[in-house]
Amino acid sequence: MNNITRAIIVIVLIAMGCVITSNRASSQGAFTLTSAAFVPDGAIPKKYTCQGSNTPLPLAWRGAPAGTQSFALVMDDPDARPVVGYTWVHWVVYNIPAGVNAIPEKLSRAAAPKLPGGVVVTQGLTSWNRPGYGGPCPPKGTGVHHYQFTLYALSSGPDFPAGLTKDRLVQTMQGKVLAEAKLTGTYTKD
Repeated sequence: MNNITRAIIVIVLIAMGCVITSNRASSQGAFTLTSAAFVPDGAIPKKYTCQGSNTPLPLAWRGAPAGTQSFALVMDDPDARPVVGYTWVHWVVYNIPAGVNAIPEKLSRAAAPKLPGGVVVTQGLTSWNRPGYGGPCPPKGTGVHHYQFTLYALSSGPDFPAGLTKDRLVQTMQGKVLAEAKLTGTYTKD
């Protein structure tokens, strides 16, 4: 199969809403994303939401594929689409160096916060048009919302420009994604 045929197949799959991921594993096993705050597909505690203190969630990962140079993280709510007309973006973090394997709870909402050890990462713009974490906050009466955390292992970086939205980050990462790790949590407003 030549490159043009592959490209056409990828475009068709993306247009159909398919997600293309790599399952390349490292010597550490599968590429996984977890949180000490909730179990996969479980409820996100109130303290991490707009009804609590809106504290940024702790996340950790392992098993990044060989060749990973940096990571990028996106948290979004596809269940917001029927309400606002698009997937609501709650968090965009990138320029995370390959040696990092966690984002701590209570990460600063600054555009360029420091992780423990002094490593500076970049927080892009959310649907609120500001950097930093914005916790789950579904409109009342819209049922359970599923918050998707996607961590990308990248073959380049960490050198992406500041101020990227999710869409611009995805464009910038094109052709550089080695693997994705996903985690989903739920929340419904009282």
